[in-house]
Amino acid sequence: MPKPFQYRSGSVIYFQGDAADKIFILQSGTVNLAYQDIETGMDVHDLVQPGEFFGVKSALGRYPREENAIAIQDAAIMAFTVPEFEALAQANTRIIMKMLKVFSNQLRRIHHQVSNLMDKAEDIQPEMGLYNVGEYYLKNKRFSQAKYVFSRYLTYYPSGRHAAQAAKNLELAESQAGRMPQSVLHPPQSLAPSAPSGADSFSGQGPSEQLGNTAKAYYDAVSMISQEKYQQAYLAFKKIVDANEDPEYAAKSAYEIGRCLFLLNKYDDCIKYFTGMITKYPRHPDLGNGLYFMGQSYEKLGRKDQAATFYKKILTMTTGDDDNAINIKAKRALKAIIGE
Repeated sequence: MPKPFQYRSGSVIYFQGDAADKIFILQSGTVNLAYQDIETGMDVHDLVQPGEFFGVKSALGRYPREENAIAIQDAAIMAFTVPEFEALAQANTRIIMKMLKVFSNQLRRIHHQVSNLMDKAEDIQPEMGLYNVGEYYLKNKRFSQAKYVFSRYLTYYPSGRHAAQAAKNLELAESQAGRMPQSVLHPPQSLAPSAPSGADSFSGQGPSEQLGNTAKAYYDAVSMISQEKYQQAYLAFKKIVDANEDPEYAAKSAYEIGRCLFLLNKYDDCIKYFTGMITKYPRHPDLGNGLYFMGQSYEKLGRKDQAATFYKKILTMTTGDDDNAINIKAKRALKAIIGE
């Protein structure tokens, strides 16, 4: 039987990359589906309204979720397994018509994107166009997208003129995709702030001189946390993020803001903040720790079922790395909930 679920505003229903085994119908509230546009790389937000369903394509196609689904208002949702949804659709032609309408709109958007790409590069052959897209993602350190594109290239053009290089690029993208998300910490050179003249030479400088102003501010704020000056640390990290003068330390500070909110016992704010951070930085190096603090916040609020969901998510992210510190903490927290 379909199961009803209640999600408070700011709650995550599922993450991009999660296994897709459920289809959802929104009964009340609003849900935001957040993902990246494959053409522009820009963040896209689709709002699900009451009476609409979501998670259909990935569940029916049996591939991982392509977006983050987040409740932006208190939401009541009905969850169906794939067989349950198929039975419902067969018995109710209105469901099928809604599906066709949604998919038709999505196909129109895809057609518009493809038309734009064709207008920009009418003379580029499909093979070369696909390879160029892969190189664009690789050069901009968006390794997951590069891996997907180069694998598609080798599938369609196994003997293509760039097959050998595509295989090397695919290997590089695969090796980097599981590591620290360089796209978060080191943006494309054209978008990164220019280094001052002589910044690459540190000869004769001590450690304090080697740190830039942003780095010094970051470590000063970290020191405040160790002194339990959480409010001061929060404000210092927020200043770094708002200035965004150094993308690496801005990304690090983004995580620390959420940690400060938890330490300040602002659990609802902590959950909402990390939800937004995950949407902005879906591959942040501290993603696991952020999820852990969300789980801890839900526990503090007495919502242990939702806390367990976040601990389980951490364990699926760290498969094969049982000694990982966040893995150990998530296991202990989950065991404490299940054992009660």
